Amino acid sequence: MALKGATADGLTSVYSHVHALGQCRKAIRARGLKPVVTADTAGSAREVAEWGDPTRASIAPRLAAEIYGLDIVAEHIEDESHNTTRFVVLSPVPQWPEAGTTPTVTTFVFRVRNVPAALYKALGGFATNGVNMTKLESYMVDGAFTATQFLADVDGHPYSPGLARALEELAFFCKEIRVLGVYPAHPERLRANGHADLEPAGPGMPSMPDYAQAFR
Repeated sequence: MALKGATADGLTSVYSHVHALGQCRKAIRARGLKPVVTADTAGSAREVAEWGDPTRASIAPRLAAEIYGLDIVAEHIEDESHNTTRFVVLSPVPQWPEAGTTPTVTTFVFRVRNVPAALYKALGGFATNGVNMTKLESYMVDGAFTATQFLADVDGHPYSPGLARALEELAFFCKEIRVLGVYPAHPERLRANGHADLEPAGPGMPSMPDYAQAFR
């Protein structure tokens, strides 16, 4: 998007968040534009409107063009049509949906013990309890080449029996576990996974899981 009356042929630079620019590399290179990183996508649209320079463009949501009075000079410029941006909502207190009411995703981090096959053993509980893990990413802790911290997404609620048992088994092989969030699964995720089954909450589940020492 660019100023009213600007054309794609007249552009020389494009502004946006680093990930938006990265998702549109092919289009940017094909047009010979200079990519410039900004704090966020909508903010880059506001800046383009304020600068009043018809050679500058922004990669931002359609709504930003409406808000800041810009013209959309090119659409569908992403490298891959399935690009998806994930947003995180933070809260000072847990706001979990009630177990058994909606398909749910649980996001957590854990740190395995520094012993052979620790990760293999730690993940076994998810398989044996029928829990689908949709994300697993590793991170080095404090630059040390020892035990690694992992970020994971799984289908299910910590109060459902299957996931509760899986997390209990995980804790046996971990130094630390922390549940970051429990939230309803997005419809797109449900369509991709091809299921929307609910598992009822188990009887007598605690108000908050205490699987292992939480990160401070």
